[in-house]
Amino acid sequence: MSMEFIEALSEIEREKGISKDVLIEAIEAALISSYKRNFNTAQNVRVDINRMTGQIKVYARKTIVEDVLDPRLEISTEAARSINPHYQLEDIAEIEVTPRDFGRIAAQTAKQVVTQRIREAERGLIYDAFVDKEQDIVTGIVQRMDLRNLYVDLGKVEAALPLTELMPTDKFKQGDRVKAYITKVENTSKGPQIILSRTHPGLLKRLFELEVPEIFDGTVEIRSVAREAGFRSKIAVHSRNEEVDPVGSCVGQKGVRVQTIVTELKGEKIDIVRWSDSVEEYVANALSPSKVLEVIVFEAEKMARVIVPDYQLSLAIGIKGQNARLAAKLTGWKIDIKSETQAEQEYGRPKSPGGTMHQDSVSID
Repeated sequence: MSMEFIEALSEIEREKGISKDVLIEAIEAALISSYKRNFNTAQNVRVDINRMTGQIKVYARKTIVEDVLDPRLEISTEAARSINPHYQLEDIAEIEVTPRDFGRIAAQTAKQVVTQRIREAERGLIYDAFVDKEQDIVTGIVQRMDLRNLYVDLGKVEAALPLTELMPTDKFKQGDRVKAYITKVENTSKGPQIILSRTHPGLLKRLFELEVPEIFDGTVEIRSVAREAGFRSKIAVHSRNEEVDPVGSCVGQKGVRVQTIVTELKGEKIDIVRWSDSVEEYVANALSPSKVLEVIVFEAEKMARVIVPDYQLSLAIGIKGQNARLAAKLTGWKIDIKSETQAEQEYGRPKSPGGTMHQDSVSID
């Protein structure tokens, strides 16, 4: 080792942010193992690297005793005081035992330690950068695919997008750009592991935050999201400013804002509904695009019975129950949908003269 090596450690400290002292301490610890392994010794040793010159010395550490039983670990008082007259009984004496050809071993060991520490530091920096992006959107390039994952290049790290987290409409090939939601960031022995999703409701929420300035600045809040990825989603929004229409803000002029999101989600239908602290109004809005005549709330069961015009029943329920299912997920209430005729037959409710409950929502295909 030499001055050049110490200067190289200083350069690494400047460029990589790894303390030179930390590197030297790690090299010293590694050299102890190398010394014992290469010179087949079990004695206690200390390795010292001069911080100025880079010179390395190995010292055997022995306990000072009156009667030596194990020469590898003990030294007599007389022998210790021949090295340093100030040594006392039970002190630890240090005797230099630096091997003649230890420099070659030291250089190899130091290179391995420094390389490993740089790799660990870089992994740590990548982890720190991405752990703050958990539950956020990233854009990357599809690199390859196996039976379980798409692997996406995010610049400094490769993330895994499980095939189970792709939408049914997603068709990606190598080199394609992809937007995805980070669901998990873990620091593993192999480095940071980043898991992505295209089906998570958080993706829809983040896309609206990117496209709608009123959401980004906090004027409009996203109160709830319900999603069946690739098919249909519902999003409930609320404005903190009475003069700002939350639904209109999300739709944008001529639908340009929400259409950008629909395009990104490969044609997924999105219903944007106004959130309300009135359960009746909120449930009615959530069943968009169906018209609702009446909502009857059963607080104890957290269930809402919804009555719709006969011709709107299939629309309210949706294909395979999708509309009703998403509305229930969005509101957190069980929803029982009845047509006017069914309500009259089962509960004796008279048919409506034709008026409907006010709804505030918009459905984008």
